Amino acid sequence: MGGLSLGDVLRLRAAGEERGAAAPDTSLIFIWLPGGPPHMETYDMKPDAPEDYRGEFRPIRTNTPGIDVCELLPLHAKAADRFTLIRSIAHEFADHGGGHKRFLTGRAPATPTGFVNDAPAVGSIVAKMREHVDRGLPNYISGTNPGRAAVDTYSFGAAYLGPAYTPFNVPGDPSEADFQVRNIALAQELSDRLDDRVRLLEGFDRVRSAIDQSGAMAAMDKYNQKAVALLTSENARRAFDLSQEPESLRDKYGRHAWGQRALLARRLVEAGCSFVTMVMENPYQSGVPRLQEGVYNWDSHAVNCHLFADAKVRLPIYDRAISALVEDLYDRGLDKKVLLVVTGEFGRTPRITSQNGTQTGVMQPGRDHWPGAMSVLLAGGGMRTGQVVGSTNSKGEHPQDRPLTPNDLWATVYRHLGIDYNHTLPDHSGRPMPILPFGEPITELL
Repeated sequence: MGGLSLGDVLRLRAAGEERGAAAPDTSLIFIWLPGGPPHMETYDMKPDAPEDYRGEFRPIRTNTPGIDVCELLPLHAKAADRFTLIRSIAHEFADHGGGHKRFLTGRAPATPTGFVNDAPAVGSIVAKMREHVDRGLPNYISGTNPGRAAVDTYSFGAAYLGPAYTPFNVPGDPSEADFQVRNIALAQELSDRLDDRVRLLEGFDRVRSAIDQSGAMAAMDKYNQKAVALLTSENARRAFDLSQEPESLRDKYGRHAWGQRALLARRLVEAGCSFVTMVMENPYQSGVPRLQEGVYNWDSHAVNCHLFADAKVRLPIYDRAISALVEDLYDRGLDKKVLLVVTGEFGRTPRITSQNGTQTGVMQPGRDHWPGAMSVLLAGGGMRTGQVVGSTNSKGEHPQDRPLTPNDLWATVYRHLGIDYNHTLPDHSGRPMPILPFGEPITELL
């Protein structure tokens, strides 16, 4: 049965309820920045704050009055009319694990540490609610570094929905010439025997179905067929093939794992995937040499990195990838269909601290965890752009206007995807659990 590993996931859905309501032709690209990006070095700068708050960088004007961004984001500045910044989302979980779980599930986690979900991540709920949607691709796809592909690395777990609703992961660096998507295309030796394999599967299932009284085997027949269809789908093969893109566009995104993941995300939603999560974590790859003062993710404690030295490497790569994705969605007419959300689990402490760096052994500046304030970028989704929603106080410490939570963001996302966030799904004990326990769509976006 080797080579049909995607079928293992699909079989787990055999007992799942088919939902007949037609889903709108909409999708989400979710760019995840684990570690927590510094809001005061990106989208919520405070040039008039005291020196130990405002930091080294200065804001620059954008093409939209009222929106300023960090000077290291000049490409963002040229596309500000096509995105919205939310500056007033906050929550109460300062640990990475608790922050991941709180943000990605819309619920206060049972434990404030650890990355194993006790409630489904939003992507898993979308996969469950859209499991009847068949466009020749998995409905929930993620892209990560190879060693960071486990669902519990970032709290992508499906909890009581079960492993069938975790993302189909695409590990690796799409900027590399030998990048391959495992488990989509059959290996040649398996492809040569595909007809025999399908006939063998059909034979096993006919025999087993004849003695099965519950109907589960018949359902497995259907999911085996769907697995083969996905493994051999021309739509899937084309969607993952970045070589079909013009070289100039690939250059615009940046020949880096982050840029090519962003481009791959656009191809996947354009081909029909409902929810694509791409992780932008370690900039020191794709030919970018490791900076001694740098850190692999966005966790810019002074012991981990020199905040400003790391940002000078990290932010230009990020700037290119995100601005290219925003412009590409609009240029291709996908700005109604596709909603883009870019965020980490929390912001960073408004006040800068200095400590000896673990790698450098010298005093250097950094910022610590801060769930009390963070910034989120949104684009597309047919929503109003070229605006800032909410604000923080003069030192970037907490929301001042329009305080929001991650749940308000997810209510907005569910609305875009045509999912009733008041709908309930049973947990392990059969209790009906609302998709979202609280939260309302952000009216300024609608």
